[in-house]
Amino acid sequence: MTTPEAEQSQSAPVGEPVPEQAGAEVPSAAGVEVGAGAVGDGGEPAAPRPEERLERAVRAAEQALIEYEIAVDTFRIEVENFSRLHHQKLGPMYSRLDELDARIAEARAARSGDPEDIRLADEARARVMPMPGVEELFHGWMDGDGLFPEAAAMLTDQPVRPPQRVRPSEEARKLYRELARKAHPDLAQDDDERKRREEFITRVNAAYSRGDAPLLRELAEEWAAGPAPAERGPSPSEELYARLEWLAQRKELLTLVARELEEGAIGSMLRIAPDDPDRLLDEIADQLLAQVAEREAELAALLGEPDTSAGQSGSVES
Repeated sequence: MTTPEAEQSQSAPVGEPVPEQAGAEVPSAAGVEVGAGAVGDGGEPAAPRPEERLERAVRAAEQALIEYEIAVDTFRIEVENFSRLHHQKLGPMYSRLDELDARIAEARAARSGDPEDIRLADEARARVMPMPGVEELFHGWMDGDGLFPEAAAMLTDQPVRPPQRVRPSEEARKLYRELARKAHPDLAQDDDERKRREEFITRVNAAYSRGDAPLLRELAEEWAAGPAPAERGPSPSEELYARLEWLAQRKELLTLVARELEEGAIGSMLRIAPDDPDRLLDEIADQLLAQVAEREAELAALLGEPDTSAGQSGSVES
């Protein structure tokens, strides 16, 4: 199994131009092939466009990112699969160890009566107690589905508390009428203008429904100022540089994800035995069985019972 970082080192780094291949034909932004054999209208070799090298860099970075994403996703799936196997095979043993730790702590506390031993016993038992439900935590303030009373009433066809009535002020009514007359969508000359007016009137209606006179004043000033001037679009080179920057940021994000996977408990286990993770599970299971036997013997000694751990430890399902 190869980690994502190891696979990425074999690919071109994201965000860095790769050396140009001699004679390679590169599709231009317009779909015309431009390369060593390209010629202009007069039969002369066409001058390379300024964006040509950037386009090569972007394509190389995109391919490198795709390969790295595949490597990260592959490793993530391996970690998830191994985590499920780890839980299925070793989960019962960990639960048994927690239960034995709690019983040992309780036996010590019962024998000594020491407040510190009692505290440690309570903490050990709390680790194996089930977590309380949401309804227990909120003591009836919220139902088990996490719904507020109004939402629950709507879903069960029960009466819903009506919304609070708002009576707009005289100023708000005046501003609303003026804006409705000036910005009405029927006054639009084209589809774009109609869309702008419809979106604006939607905001006006929302402000008026709340009786928000200050917001209506702001909307009146906004309409009086007219539509915002169209912004200049980025040049082809700026778009390519922005694409390279995004690819580099995406690569950094994936690197963090890969590092978290590799440094996590399950990822660390996979690094120990990348070629035979099942054998590692068997080794961990043997270690846990030995710990279970030790805990059972310790508990039996505290309770003054005969030690039967040798016959019971092997019964823990793996």
